[in-house]
Amino acid sequence: MKGVLLVNLGSPDSPTPKDVKPYLDEFLMDERVIDAPKWLRTLLVRGIILNTRPKRSAKAYAKIWWEEGSPLIILSERFREKVQAHTEMPVALGMRYGSGSIEEGMRELEAKGVDEVLLVPLYPHYAMSSYETVVVKALEVQAAHFPNMRVTTFPAFYKDPRYIEVLSRSIAEGLEGFEYDHILFSYHGIPERHIRKSDPTHFHCKIDGQCCQTNSVAHHTCYRHQCYDTTELVTQALNLPKDKVSTSFQSRLAGDPWLKPYTDYELERFAKEGKTRLAVITPAFVSDCLETLEEIAMEGKEDFLEAGGTDYIHIPCLNDREDWVALMGQWINTWKETAALPV
Repeated sequence: MKGVLLVNLGSPDSPTPKDVKPYLDEFLMDERVIDAPKWLRTLLVRGIILNTRPKRSAKAYAKIWWEEGSPLIILSERFREKVQAHTEMPVALGMRYGSGSIEEGMRELEAKGVDEVLLVPLYPHYAMSSYETVVVKALEVQAAHFPNMRVTTFPAFYKDPRYIEVLSRSIAEGLEGFEYDHILFSYHGIPERHIRKSDPTHFHCKIDGQCCQTNSVAHHTCYRHQCYDTTELVTQALNLPKDKVSTSFQSRLAGDPWLKPYTDYELERFAKEGKTRLAVITPAFVSDCLETLEEIAMEGKEDFLEAGGTDYIHIPCLNDREDWVALMGQWINTWKETAALPV
C-alpha cells in the first residue's frame, strides 16, 4: 500500500530557552548544517553557541508564536490535512528536527498498512542543509526501523511550471494595490562551500556569476542556481520589470563566506538609493517560519525603515493555499497511479 510522508524543518516545542536549546542542538549538530568535523562542531555548538543563543532565539520565537503553537507546525499540519482530502492514500507529516519526527511519521504510515512511501521534503530547492538532510535522515530511519518499507524521494520542484504558476499567483495577489519601487526575492543563505560540496563535477561551481548561466549536471544540486532560476521564472511569468527585481540571501554565521548578496545589506542599500517602497518574497520556504515571520517581516522591515524606506511588505509563503494544496495532491496522485514522479 502506498502512502505519503511530508517533511518540514521542525520547531521548538515552546518559545522558551529550555525547549529552544535541545532543538538548536539537534539542528546545529547536523553535519549537513554545520559541516565541520564532529569534534569541532561539538566545540562550536555545545561549547559556545548553546551557551548564549537559546535565550536570544527564544525571544525571537516568542515574537512570532501563535496561540495554537509554532506557526510552522500549525501551517504544516493544516497543509497535511488539506492534502489528505485530495487523495485516498494516507498522508503523514514529519519534522526533520524536534517533535513529530520522521520516524513518528513513518510509524503512523506503517500502522495504516503502508509499505511504499513517497517522501516529500517541503523545500523547493536542493541544498545540503535542507532537502538533502531530510532525505538522508529518512533513509537512515527506514533502514534502521522499517526494512520492509520502500521509499521514493520527490525531487526539488523549484522550476516545475505548475509550481511557478502557483508561486507567481500568490505573489501577484500580494502585490495588489502596492506600488513598489523594487521586489526582493530573499532566499535562505548557506555557506559557499556547500555549493562546491554539492557539485558532482567538482569543478563547475565557481560562484562567479557565470557558472549558473552555463548548462551543467551540477545545476541539479546547486542551490544558488536554483534560487536564481526561480526568481527568473517568476519574473517572466508575471512580466515584472527586470530592473526592479533582484535576489539575495538571508541568515548567516560569522567566519565563513556565505552566498551573496546579503539581504540585510540589500535592504539598507535600497533605502539609501531611494527605492523606498519594497516588497520582499521568501521562496526558499513553503511555510512561514521564524526566518520569514521574524527575520524578514519584522526585523527586515525595521532595518529598511530605519535606513530611510517608507513602505515595506512581506508576501507570505504558500502555506496552505488551496492552489498549492491542489498541486501537491495532483503530484502525489500521479505517483500513486503511474509510479512516475511528475516533476
